[in-house]
Amino acid sequence: MTLWINGEKRTGIDAYDVAELVVALGLPAPAVLVEHNGVALRRAEWEASVLREEDRLEIIRIVAGG
Repeated sequence: MTLWINGEKRTGIDAYDVAELVVALGLPAPAVLVEHNGVALRRAEWEASVLREEDRLEIIRIVAGG
């Protein structure tokens, strides 16, 4: 599947929903915010957010520091 992630076209993505995508990308779910086609998602909504060809996602990783 081809998806747009943070403005970059990514091909060969093997994920059914946003939850699987986060795992496939190796991201730590508790520290990630996801916007799917312009809609900000709560983590509880990730499994219900099915991915389609050419979907657009913005993924932000939260990093704490001092």
